[in-house]
Amino acid sequence: MPAAQVSRYTNPMTIKALIFDFDGTLADTVPVCVQAFQNTFRHYLGRDFTYSQIIDRFGPNEEGMIRKEIPGEEWPAALEMYLREYERAHAACLSVFPGIIDLLAGLRARGVPLAVVTGKGPRSAAISSRLLGMDPFFDAIISNSSSHDANKPAGIRAQLEQWGLPASAAAYIGDAPSDIDSSRQAGVLPIAAAWAGDADREALAARQPAELFTSVEDFSRWAEQKFPI
Repeated sequence: MPAAQVSRYTNPMTIKALIFDFDGTLADTVPVCVQAFQNTFRHYLGRDFTYSQIIDRFGPNEEGMIRKEIPGEEWPAALEMYLREYERAHAACLSVFPGIIDLLAGLRARGVPLAVVTGKGPRSAAISSRLLGMDPFFDAIISNSSSHDANKPAGIRAQLEQWGLPASAAAYIGDAPSDIDSSRQAGVLPIAAAWAGDADREALAARQPAELFTSVEDFSRWAEQKFPI
């Protein structure tokens, strides 16, 4: 698949705002999530989960994942342990992907509306945003408050309403095939962020995003063309 394809969902020339996924798009925080879940499940269930077994359970926010594995009265304490483990594991990820800060700062200086819509729960999203210094760059960070599967299209539409923009005026940038699906459901331009080391480029390409970028540098050049000084 070529790196860029014209989307039938929106006209790329009309893009005025950008909405980002968090994990795997702004920072390499997926391993942080996995380690925190592994430690929590090991403590409460007495068994080890592999990296892929944790990934396969992604969809609900952390509360939903924990309640599914640890039903009954223990799940609230397990959730608190997860959040402690999450912040502790974040010591291995105290910076975003190289080039992201410069990109966001440049877009912000040009007055481009920026937001995050993530499947992370509110508390883990707040931890990551604080530790990575993301708050100053975004108008909003919309997290997944549901213990069921994340509804990113609803979050995207809610942010567009806050901005007073039509779907055709925004793009969503995410690293998972489901992010491309969510973009299309919301009617925004789907952009694939394939710069994380564990990004599944073939699966992303199979979803035929409007653009697929394998480096932050390439995405930054695209953004500079869309939002010139």
